[in-house]
Amino acid sequence: MSQIASALTIAGTDPTGGAGIQADLKSFQEREVYGMSVVTSVVAQNTLGVDAIHNLPVDFIEQQLYSVFNDIVPGAVKTGMIATVDMMEMIGQVLKEQPVQYVIDPVMVAKSGDTLMEETSRNVLRDVLIPVSTVVTPNIPEAEILVESKITNTEDAKKAAKVIVDEIGAKAAIVKGGHLSGEAIDVLYDQGDYYYFTSPRTETKHTHGTGCTFSAVITAELAKGKSVLEAVDTGKKFITDAIQYTLGVGKGNGPTNHWGHRLQGLPNQGGK
Repeated sequence: MSQIASALTIAGTDPTGGAGIQADLKSFQEREVYGMSVVTSVVAQNTLGVDAIHNLPVDFIEQQLYSVFNDIVPGAVKTGMIATVDMMEMIGQVLKEQPVQYVIDPVMVAKSGDTLMEETSRNVLRDVLIPVSTVVTPNIPEAEILVESKITNTEDAKKAAKVIVDEIGAKAAIVKGGHLSGEAIDVLYDQGDYYYFTSPRTETKHTHGTGCTFSAVITAELAKGKSVLEAVDTGKKFITDAIQYTLGVGKGNGPTNHWGHRLQGLPNQGGK
């Protein structure tokens, strides 16, 4: 019997389904990878913002992790929202023991601007988790926090990606350019080389969960045995379609369309 690729997401929840664990599992499914999840925080949020966060006990998160690894070892793992230092240190130790590809989506703030990570946790993310990662996927604000430097153009993004790899310790980093003015250019630094990914901008407010979805697709592709470059290329195409074919769901910043890649060449199936 053939063994299907599997992937694990370690993150917080989104009850409206656009981000976090829910978005990750939808993305895994669309890439035909068996998806599993370990919940770190239960978040009361929607497209308008975050109302409350309940962090699960660290020992219970650890039990979830070993429940997965003792039965179905994933081909790749991603982390999203990890709210506390204790969570990060425990997850970092577990992942050091496991020979799996590891993608970090350094979730620090929600689309609404709500803070999702304690300030002291950011240093532990940088010092404990990134050094054991395969690829890190920060947007511009997150990259600025990681490298402690302002990013205003693609050259700055290149420098940031290099710092994340050469100085902080990731194997690869892609700095997403969506927050920069003009053409959005994502910069991947991998094995000493730079790669650039561009796509037309779609004028829409419905971008909730883009980072979760992008990193989840990368994780799914790595689980299949794809290279970082191949995985990022697929992730970029997937998220571009997910944004373009908007669903128009929610009163605020609505979610991306996880089946948007199926709609190429078809009229927009969602709302405005």
